[in-house]
Amino acid sequence: MISRSKQTQKADLPVISTFPVDIGGGLMVGGDQLILMAGPCSVESYEQTRESAEAIATAGGRVLRGGAYKPRTSPDTFQGLGRPGLEILRAVADEFNLLVVTEALAVEHVPIVAEMADIIQIGSRNMQHYPLLWAVGELDKPVLLKRGYMATISEWLSAADHIERRGNQRILLCERGIRTFDPSTRNTMDANAIVLAKQISPYPVIADPSHATGRSDLVIPIARAAVAAGADGLLVEFHPDPNSALSDGPQSLPLTSLSTFYAQVGPIAAACNRELV
Repeated sequence: MISRSKQTQKADLPVISTFPVDIGGGLMVGGDQLILMAGPCSVESYEQTRESAEAIATAGGRVLRGGAYKPRTSPDTFQGLGRPGLEILRAVADEFNLLVVTEALAVEHVPIVAEMADIIQIGSRNMQHYPLLWAVGELDKPVLLKRGYMATISEWLSAADHIERRGNQRILLCERGIRTFDPSTRNTMDANAIVLAKQISPYPVIADPSHATGRSDLVIPIARAAVAAGADGLLVEFHPDPNSALSDGPQSLPLTSLSTFYAQVGPIAAACNRELV
């Protein structure tokens, strides 16, 4: 069992240790590698997903993200392709030797998502969906747990403990921005949370600058800031044509910007003694 005894440490201690998580494919989150998980918000078609996977692999990426089950605010918006979307993700990821991270929206989705994906994402809205946490906690599969957009750090870490207590220690925390008073951005990236979570818990932390900002022009700068703050990886939305995306187009970067992303974020990772992969 992983201990959360680090919570007893003072916040000003300089050493931040993390329990590295093996996500497969020779990748460790929480070590010397800075892991980029890139791809479209939603799996819209085979062609769109394959184009994304090819571009990510060509740029040097190793993990494909994409949603098959989409918990959208309005029922009138695109809700995802479901199982066919998972099958598309797996097929194109295997073609380009990529790992897959995708969301399980409900307990009944866990078996098929665990079969098709390498990393199971628990979305912000489901951070305290305890039966879902228990279900993924009974698997030997990495779980990416997004912070609720109105959750405290303590609540976030307690949600992670629900997973760990069921036996699964392969937990990745994900700071994806919290709701604040300012409507200028979709959310506000909480860099404090990245640092503090790594001080008081053993879990690696992934940052999601796409949801934290809601604006594509802010994604790369905030990704750089998150890496400087100590994030162990990045979850970033890229789309072949953001203007036609069925979900989250305004915060998605075009695939053509992958080289720019690596050029701007890579040196920050290197300054932190990490390699962006």
